[in-house]
Amino acid sequence: MLMARDIWKTYRRDAVEVRVLNGLNLEVHTGEFLSIVGASGSGKSTLLHLLGVLDKPDSGEIILDGKRIDNLPSKERDRLRNRTFGYIFQFYHLLPELSTLDNVLMPAYVAHSFMNWWQTRRQWRKRAHELLEKVGLSLRIKHRPRELSGGEMQRAAIARALIMNPRVLLADEPTGNLDADSGRVIIQLLREINREEGVTIIMVTHNLDIVPMTDRVVRMCNGQITDDPGLLPSSSTAQLLITV
Repeated sequence: MLMARDIWKTYRRDAVEVRVLNGLNLEVHTGEFLSIVGASGSGKSTLLHLLGVLDKPDSGEIILDGKRIDNLPSKERDRLRNRTFGYIFQFYHLLPELSTLDNVLMPAYVAHSFMNWWQTRRQWRKRAHELLEKVGLSLRIKHRPRELSGGEMQRAAIARALIMNPRVLLADEPTGNLDADSGRVIIQLLREINREEGVTIIMVTHNLDIVPMTDRVVRMCNGQITDDPGLLPSSSTAQLLITV
């Protein structure tokens, strides 16, 4: 479904060049829940940004359903970011002045003209209410982000990421800012969404305790995928990754 082919990426800071990805290759299959693990600086977040066309590789190709997408015109990449990909980040990025409901609806606001929004607003609000109920926030729809816990803000961010019915959910350290119990709730929720709605999920994480809940894990080192242990039947596989 989604492929990174021979991806190279370098960032430049003044006269200094920092090579982040070195000819990386990765295939993601339809409907799978994939974990990407690795040390800080190994290029995990950079890879996620490239897969979701938030950034462009220096060379190589990002391919979706057999079609290259990293070199599309700006408007087409904007549409992909709004309709095909959903994004979850460690720090939520909820707008502080908006209610939980309006934060969830933000991608729908962006996607429609004023007249089109006015004509379809009821169906979008209905979907937002359904998603907030699914993530356990039906009693928090009028609350501002400052009135929510960290776990609640992340659940609101998940609902926002799902509002446009994306095919791919990209999660960058979704539990990194949460305590262990809240983190487990978030991963269980993502697993449920993956199984019930068939959304493909690609998750970057440092937390090896949660990767056994996903279908497959790959490890990044020095800007490359270094191994693919396949399915994770138990936490012993996660322990193996620590010792490799």
